[in-house]
Amino acid sequence: MSLKEFTRNRWTKFTFWTLLYVLWVIWLGNFWWLFGLVVIFDIFITRKIHWNFWKKRYKEGEKHSAANEWLDAIIFAVIVVTFINIFFFQAFKIPSSSMERSLYTGDHLFVSKLTYGPRVPQTPLTIPFTHNVIFGHESYSTAVQRPYKRLAGFREVEKGDYVVFGFPHGDTVLRKAPADDYYRLCRAFGRDAVIKAYGPVIARPSDKVDHYVKRCVATPGDTLEVRDGLVWINGQQQEVWPGIQFVYKVTTTSGNAYHATLDAAHLAKTRSSRGVESVEPELELEGDVRDIFPFSPEYPWSRDSYGPLWIPQAGATVRIDSTTLPLYERIIRIYENSSVEEALAAGQYTFKQDYYFMMGDNRHNSLDSRYWGFVPETHIVGRPAIVWLSTEEGKPFPKNIRWNRFFNLCR
Repeated sequence: MSLKEFTRNRWTKFTFWTLLYVLWVIWLGNFWWLFGLVVIFDIFITRKIHWNFWKKRYKEGEKHSAANEWLDAIIFAVIVVTFINIFFFQAFKIPSSSMERSLYTGDHLFVSKLTYGPRVPQTPLTIPFTHNVIFGHESYSTAVQRPYKRLAGFREVEKGDYVVFGFPHGDTVLRKAPADDYYRLCRAFGRDAVIKAYGPVIARPSDKVDHYVKRCVATPGDTLEVRDGLVWINGQQQEVWPGIQFVYKVTTTSGNAYHATLDAAHLAKTRSSRGVESVEPELELEGDVRDIFPFSPEYPWSRDSYGPLWIPQAGATVRIDSTTLPLYERIIRIYENSSVEEALAAGQYTFKQDYYFMMGDNRHNSLDSRYWGFVPETHIVGRPAIVWLSTEEGKPFPKNIRWNRFFNLCR
């Protein structure tokens, strides 16, 4: 048998696809899917059933329909792309400037789900190629809900990683202001006033909340502190990665002053510029407890003076009382669906999953964990892998395309 005959042999094809399918089932961890081997056997060996039910079978001599051919191609593409989106890569667009100089507003990314392991869909009834909204309405149905499950990935989330995740406060949104933080608005203006102005309120499953991208600065078990804007982890100052920037007050020798957002490279250049007298960071050392997590007078923190705060870790037990409750109440009640009352009565609580602390690289223009707290492991989507397109708002095509960012790796 020649190589060509071997590769075209139906038993060779059956064996190849069976091995791939079995490996996928092992990865999925649900061995009921092994019944799918019956389908593979029939496709390549017995050929009794027309599994491509959407694809028209033409009789000999029958004229092919262009419309049917297009329909076949579209259905096949939907199936393949949906499978890739669920288990391998998903497209994502940077919506804001919170990561500016690292990731830019208008960057289109491919997000790797293999890095941390893809989540098995919890809300599987969704219109293809949509996340949570289509034409102003929900693009999914909660008629079928599955428990959280994550498949094996290459590694865990590490400090310094860019991470795409589900917005923790995105479980409740306002119909007329879906991009705003519902809980933050309620703290500022009162729930009744907010719902009257922007309601009604919509509840979303955890896998259908909006996606954010930030840098992970603290992982489970770490103790985080922000001193004068700089992050300290477990008593050591964290690396200031390229792209991290702060707002500075720049004073010139002529007495004029202006505000500038600068990373380390531009800060050094500004300080050495002719006519510059001083460059000082604009630090916010006192904050509004209604804005800064955990929103309690017990913790009078600010964006630049924050913590120390311990990051919850699966299996770890903490004391629960009136002082620590503001830190962990949402975790207990919402993310872990446990009883706060029982935790208070017991005086302690053991965490069921890991949590992370995320911050934007544009440190003075980022709504991040300092403003809404921990990111549960269940909300982790993936790691940005590559920028495949980047466009700049306010400019006509093709001047709006940032050609130098094409196919940049996200590091």
